[in-house]
This record gives sequence, structure tokens and C-alpha cells, in this order.
Amino acid sequence: MGDDAAAPGSARSRRRAVRRGETTEPRVAYEQGIWRIRSLMVARQVLRARHQTTQAGFTAEWIPKTWLRNHPILLSDGPVHDAQRSKVARFFAPTVIEQRYLESMERTADRMLAQVAWTAPFDLDLLALHFSVEVTGAVVGLTHSSTPAMARRLTTFFRQPPLDLSKPRLGRTGRQWAMAAVNGLLPILRFHVADVRPAIRERRAHPQDDIISHLIAEGYTDTDILVECVTYGTAGMVTTREFITMAAWHLLTDAELADRYRAADGEGRRTILAEILRLEPVVGHLYRRTTEPVDLVEGEQRWTIPAGKLVDVSVRQTNTDPRSFGADAMDLCPGRAMPTGVNATGLTFGDGAHRCPGQPLAIVEAEVLLSRLLELHPVVVSEPEIGWVDLIEGYVLRGLRVSLNRVEAASGRTPPPGGVE
Repeated sequence: MGDDAAAPGSARSRRRAVRRGETTEPRVAYEQGIWRIRSLMVARQVLRARHQTTQAGFTAEWIPKTWLRNHPILLSDGPVHDAQRSKVARFFAPTVIEQRYLESMERTADRMLAQVAWTAPFDLDLLALHFSVEVTGAVVGLTHSSTPAMARRLTTFFRQPPLDLSKPRLGRTGRQWAMAAVNGLLPILRFHVADVRPAIRERRAHPQDDIISHLIAEGYTDTDILVECVTYGTAGMVTTREFITMAAWHLLTDAELADRYRAADGEGRRTILAEILRLEPVVGHLYRRTTEPVDLVEGEQRWTIPAGKLVDVSVRQTNTDPRSFGADAMDLCPGRAMPTGVNATGLTFGDGAHRCPGQPLAIVEAEVLLSRLLELHPVVVSEPEIGWVDLIEGYVLRGLRVSLNRVEAASGRTPPPGGVE
């Protein structure tokens, strides 16, 4: 296979988020000063080389850490990272999500769908954003401000100038760096004042079983907690918006898939969503910096990446690697046979030490909202446009507008003033 841009035209391709210029070959190569990995099995070796690499994605190497007492979980490595993950893992365990958060998710989905049932049509990505912000906010402890307002503050953080990790200073001019500082720091300041600081104040007085209360108990400063909340806000809320919108786009434009989803039990629905995520990973690239030589192998081929090199795990390519997933890798086949040890979502949530702990929460969130949405017999009024965000190397979907054919399914609730916020 060649350029991914040609893939949607092939008989087997059902991928919709396609970025021109991203190729499937060569499988491992040193290009423009970066090691590019497009092989699933080689990529897993890189991501599991925990003592030989450090986090380099999400501009991690350009974020000053000297003013933080505790490095954020997304950026830390080694024993510190391991300790952080082990302590927060309980908040995202599947049994915890089912027992503690599922009922609340269902109520939230019912309420929000009842609101949009009175608007015709509505923007599904906005509904998905508000839903994911409210659900994840409860897990984190960000419960003291308006959901739509907090969502707006979080999304403004992504209004950043373009960047290129292969170039010095990310390829930005001095003016662009100044713009990045303003566009990044002002939303963080607003997020702190309006959302994080009130939550910290409340949790110090009345601790609860959430992440902010946990961080306070661990001795994190307010600044440390702010940085963690930015991480959870962007990774756990904003990217989930794109996943839910993409999954809805597939389901609402594929009657056979939608019928299969409706007929499935919870496990079956999650299997369908996992396959959509494999084919359509929201974050398309994961980066690591080698701290010592890393030996890689695939069949008879061998490579050694020297110390100090930037490595790009091309998730969109590894997730559709035909050597691992077969000739139908670009097709949507829920329940497909997976290589031994490979998650059903491929490398969408990463692998190794930095594997995202929020996968169970994201899958259940999407299942809850989409299951209820499909019960209302939605109709697509307009399909979304696809854009790209350099900061997370991911796609954004805007403009998926939907109408509900059966307003009575919204339980006859009184319409809220002005409809959805």
C-alpha cells in the first residue's frame, strides 16, 4: 500500500480520517531526522522500551518542569511515573466505572439528549463534548463550574500555531512562539481560576473519592494539580469528543452496523466501538526520545536506533498494518482476530508504560451516549468536515448535524430554555 490518501477509494477501506502525505511504507525508516515506525510489532517494541526511552509527544520536551514539585503523569518516566499510574489506576478500573459512574453517566446522557431533542438539528460533536466533560469532570473532581463554560475553556487550549517536531524550535518563528504562549497560558489561567481552584478549595475542606482529592493527599501543589487537570481535561475530555463523533458518524451512515450495534449486548457494543477506534485513532502519532540504543527486530530485519533520537510511532499506520491485521486491515470488522497480546483498539491508547489508563472510561462513555442516541432514531442532516490539530497529531470533526425522528423517546420532558446550552 502507498499513500493513505488513496486508501478510502479502495474496496476494503472504510477509514474516514485520512491525512495526505502519510504513507504505509517503509515500515521502519530514518526520515528527516526522525525514526518513523509503521509496523505494529516494531512499534510495540519501541513503546515497551521503558528504560531506554522517554516521553517526547505533546511537546513534552518543551514544557518547563523545574517549577513543578511533581511531574505530570503524561510527561514523567521511570519509577515516578509507575508510582503515579498505580495510584490513579483505581479511578479508571472497569469495575469502578461500572459500579461508581455508570448510573450517573446514564442519567447525564438522558438529560442531555432530552435537551437536544427539542432542537432540530443539533451539533453532535458539541453534545459529545459536553457529555465527556461532565462525565470525566466527575472522575477528576472538576464539578464546581458550568459544563459548557469549562468545555469552552478546554477547547481554546488547542488554538495553537502549527508545529513540526522534525525542525529546530518546532519549526516556529518567534512570533508563533509568542502566540503559542498567549494561546496556551491564558486558557490555562482561566481554567485554573474558574474550574480548578474552586475544586481544590472544596476538596481540601471536604475530600472525596476523586483524582483531585487524591492529589491533595499526595502533597501536590495547586500548580501541580492544575497541570494534571489540564492533562485529564485534554486527554480525557476533548479527545473523547472526537471519538464519540467519529463512532456516531460510522453508525449513523451504516445501517447494517447500526442494527448490529442495537442488537448487541454491552460487550458486543464495546467490541464495535473498539474496532472503530482501531481504524480511526484520534491521536495519530506517539513520540519517544531514546536515552540509549534500542534494538528492534521484525522477521529477518534488524535495526538499532541510537541514543538521543526522536522516534515517531505512526498509530494510523500501525493500526492498519496488513502483516498484523490481514488484507482487510482498512475494513471495519468488529471482533476481528487480533495478534497475540494486542489490544482490540490496536495502539490507539498507546502501549507500555505510557499506555492511557482512561480507555475503559472512554469506551463506556461512548457506549452509554451512543446507545441512547440510536434509540431515538437519529438522522444525519449534514456530515462533518475533518480538520487536524498538530498539538495532539489528531483529527477533529465539526459539522455532524443530527435530527431526532422520535422526540417522544426523550421521555416527554419539558424543553429547557433555549434548548442545549
